Amino acid sequence: MRKGALALVACALLGAGAWWWTQPDSSLQAPGASGTSAPERLSPPGGQAHGSQPGGMPGSGPAAVAHGMGGGADPLLQHGLRDALEALLHAAGDAPDPQALKQRLEGLVGQHFPPELATRALALARRYVDYRVALGQLRAPADLTDPRALRDALAARQKVRLQHFDDDEYDALFAQEMTLDQSMLARLEIERNRQLTPEQKRSALQSTEAMLDPAEQALRAEAVVHVGVAQQTAAFNAQGVDDATRHALRSAQHGEEAAQRLARLDREERDWNARLDQYQQAQSGTQDAARLQQLRAQLFSPEEQLRIEGALALRAQPAAAAQ
Repeated sequence: MRKGALALVACALLGAGAWWWTQPDSSLQAPGASGTSAPERLSPPGGQAHGSQPGGMPGSGPAAVAHGMGGGADPLLQHGLRDALEALLHAAGDAPDPQALKQRLEGLVGQHFPPELATRALALARRYVDYRVALGQLRAPADLTDPRALRDALAARQKVRLQHFDDDEYDALFAQEMTLDQSMLARLEIERNRQLTPEQKRSALQSTEAMLDPAEQALRAEAVVHVGVAQQTAAFNAQGVDDATRHALRSAQHGEEAAQRLARLDREERDWNARLDQYQQAQSGTQDAARLQQLRAQLFSPEEQLRIEGALALRAQPAAAAQ
């Protein structure tokens, strides 16, 4: 597997976000070839969370939480809880700081959770905001093509999750995703293992696939689709493909709705990189800390400022994602 493809698989494995692995499960996210994707705000910049209906939980809106979505007996800690929290944060919109976002959630939680769950859901959502902020303060792996570095990054993310949620909450929010992450990381390690023959790699990959149940295999296949979208976007960027051509090709391959989402992500990517370019140039041209801080405040929201150093660190890596 080429380095560029491995880096793109890493993006799908660990998501995109504060740097590129804090992104929640949103639909058809495609990081750019530079690896410096526009950061995920405290609410998703584009449509609702993957698989969710306008009401929040997948299926039939807020009532679906109370009526059970599979999982444990607790009516709150059901499958789709993370999508519901992401939909709630999306409804709250951008906020100047985490505390302001938490205050907005109070007036919106009843639209995403039934009354009997609203108090607990609000408390959980507030901790979820803190969790997202904590993720934004983690640094990117030194080498995006190194499976060991990715495993360390997963461990760091896991530590943050366990600091903010108890065991039952963790299972409802992240357990299935963690299984998939570990499976995809195992696949990367097998692909990178030069001591294995092609036949041994095929056998090892089949064994890894067999560890997943059918539902998890379907989700892993969806993640691979995300990698394909990321690779396509990287190729478009490298070739300078214009917006009209991108839209036509994406619409034919992924559908009109997905093409529109990807076009919006392209615009956000360009805007983010333009602002990052401006800041990086100023940083290279002056040692005036006060002036740089003023420019940061002008160019980036408080949440985005948490992610600047990680994005710059990714840029400093010598074309790891583009090779």
